[in-house]
Amino acid sequence: MKIVVLGAGAVGLTVAAKLSRVADVHAVARKRHADAVRERGFLMTGIWGQGAYRFSCSEDLPRAWREADYYIITAKSTDTEAVCRQFAEYIPGREVVSLQNGIGNEEIIGRFTDRVIGAMIITGFEWRGDAAVHVSVEASPMRVGRFPSGADDAVEVLVNLLRTAGIQAEATDAIQTSLWGKTLYNCALNPLGTLMNVPYGALTDPHAWAVVTTIVREAYRVAEAEHIALSWKTPAAYLEYLRTDQLPATAAHHSSMLQDLTLGRKTEIDFMNGAVVALAQKHGIDAPCNACITELIRFRERL
Repeated sequence: MKIVVLGAGAVGLTVAAKLSRVADVHAVARKRHADAVRERGFLMTGIWGQGAYRFSCSEDLPRAWREADYYIITAKSTDTEAVCRQFAEYIPGREVVSLQNGIGNEEIIGRFTDRVIGAMIITGFEWRGDAAVHVSVEASPMRVGRFPSGADDAVEVLVNLLRTAGIQAEATDAIQTSLWGKTLYNCALNPLGTLMNVPYGALTDPHAWAVVTTIVREAYRVAEAEHIALSWKTPAAYLEYLRTDQLPATAAHHSSMLQDLTLGRKTEIDFMNGAVVALAQKHGIDAPCNACITELIRFRERL
């Protein structure tokens, strides 16, 4: 089994490392990470285990890897189209997996291949140096499914590989439900934790929670207009799950968006709260809290 990971940052390199124990893996990563993997291996610490992992890694895609069984895209959502264009010669007809944040990545990939698999992961990955990542928290198993719906042999094979590699994973025939579930989590916590520069656990403060509540209620109205079946029937039900299940598991985690701003990178806000706002406008729905949060993050990006 050959697996290529495209746009391999903290998530992609860590997943590539785990999968390298059960499959042949090549990761396309930035030069400094690729050099480090070649020189001393990828270093992992945290809840997924500790050790050095050696696998094929470079800035490009060698000819020998161009007919992979799975292409897994882990790039930032802002880079999805660029990654697809870069490898457009190779991915048509291949199984292409989006393991990314936000709404809209699978639709972009679908313009380049008709074999799209969506994957949702709520796990904390923190850089500890070049090609060195600490896995800090995990709120639920990875969920994998054919996009926009369904499950098939290719999904099941991938899920079994992930499990054998030591990654908790489940197949689902309703991947959009899972993707929107993670988007609710990200919209509620990621930008607010960034703007306040606090770990997620601090957002249970009543004043912050009032903002979280409004973000979620607006997102629910948009999901309903989009005919997305969410796992929780009401905003109140999701907010209770967020407070009692998801937040305790990730209370100490700082948002990936904050890491992006610290490094001077563009964030994924347009695929999170920004996507909610865009869909709200499409349906003539007001989403002022999500709009405000989106504009504040865009402002921070310009500083």
